[in-house]
Amino acid sequence: MDKKAILEAAENFVKEKLAADSSGHDWWHIYRVTKSAEKIAQMESANEFICTLAALLHDLADEKLIGIGNEAAGLTKIGEWLRQHGVAEDDITHVIEIIGTMSFKGGNQSAMKTLEGKIVQDADRLDALGAVGIARTFAYSGAKGQLSHDPTLVPRENMTAEEYRNGKSTAINHFYEKLLKLKDLMNTDYAKELAAKRHQFMVRFLEQFYEEWEGKR
Repeated sequence: MDKKAILEAAENFVKEKLAADSSGHDWWHIYRVTKSAEKIAQMESANEFICTLAALLHDLADEKLIGIGNEAAGLTKIGEWLRQHGVAEDDITHVIEIIGTMSFKGGNQSAMKTLEGKIVQDADRLDALGAVGIARTFAYSGAKGQLSHDPTLVPRENMTAEEYRNGKSTAINHFYEKLLKLKDLMNTDYAKELAAKRHQFMVRFLEQFYEEWEGKR
């Protein structure tokens, strides 16, 4: 199994699939998540090949991109692609397990089972925080036809995965429904440290946003 060739092929595959995405889940999101996953894997002495491969492929079965109810089919296609490129069956099982359980889904998902899964989940969640996370939030809301802010629409609580995906929300509400919760959901020490800093940046942004909204600053 030529791991370098597999990772290069996966990178090209994902670039092709996500090249036209404008919801914040484009190739450059994958790039950032992969870089973070590689760094955390090195610090945690984890299987870097698994972390990198799962990070590269993690959005190809995401219901946000392929539609509600299509995750299983997406995971099957990823498995087929991995087999076609000579990935070992144990590694395929590991990668599919990571991709299939790492999504937030309204906060209803179970804990990751392996260190590599925890690392890739952390890397993905870090990209939802800080300055990049703010930019991605407004890009995603715009792509979904949502308003930036509506003071009459309160953030949702205790959502099912379907309600989280399909219910009415705004970019600002997304901070309360997901982003501000992520700091306390990180698995690794390094991710917790970065998440705390990015969390505070978002808190300051929201303070500024509300003051500007009311014409106070």
